[in-house]
Amino acid sequence: MSLIIAAAQSTSVRGDISRNVAHHLRFGTIARERGAQLLVFPELSLTGYELTMARSNAVRPDSSDLDPLRHLATHAHMTVVVGAPLRNGNDELHIAALAIRPDGSVLTYTKEHVHQSEEAVFTSGPGGPTLRVEDSTVALAICADATHPQHAASAAARGANVYAAGVMIDQIGYARKAVLLRNHAREYGMAVLMANYSGATGGEVSAGKSAVWSEDGQLVAASTGTEEALVVGMKQNGVWSGIVLPLSLPSTTGSRPFPFPCQ
Repeated sequence: MSLIIAAAQSTSVRGDISRNVAHHLRFGTIARERGAQLLVFPELSLTGYELTMARSNAVRPDSSDLDPLRHLATHAHMTVVVGAPLRNGNDELHIAALAIRPDGSVLTYTKEHVHQSEEAVFTSGPGGPTLRVEDSTVALAICADATHPQHAASAAARGANVYAAGVMIDQIGYARKAVLLRNHAREYGMAVLMANYSGATGGEVSAGKSAVWSEDGQLVAASTGTEEALVVGMKQNGVWSGIVLPLSLPSTTGSRPFPFPCQ
């Protein structure tokens, strides 16, 4: 079995969904060239982590704004997970991950553990089902979800072997949360992917350092800073290897192999 998963360490233009979709496509093109089957963007990536603008920028899963991403997912045979504000039937607002699948359908996951700083705007959601990506079962998480051990435990209990989190983590919180994610991999035998922002959004400055860990908690690939980059983890015949692709360089010449594979 082979599996290729990718974390987009991306920036977002404040509240500009169309420009952000276009920017997502740049990452998608590189991910497609690398054969990625799963591409994950940061929390609220379609709008930026802009809490005060979230309600006016809520995205429907059937919105035509997502059509370019649907086209990408279909033609690349890749599941693309993007972040956006989402209204529920009671006009409450959730932080959502929209998983656009190769058949063009959209699976919705809503953040279960809304952070205290988000509670004035967002309501905690019910989560969502796992995703099937080739032969793998993927459980989604959004930022603070992953700080609750029961969330990862539930994912593993539902058969997930990949735990994919879109996040907005600053420098202060990064070390602790990276250790938690690595420990989830070790404890529950799931590969773990974390897609963090590049640079500033919503008045916060991201730590970057998006990463992929193998099922035994070994680091497969990671950005070393806040530059825009695609972090790719590849599993072939049970062996993981990784690569970091800076977005500022052409994808065919700008790859930077991670220095080690891991068993």
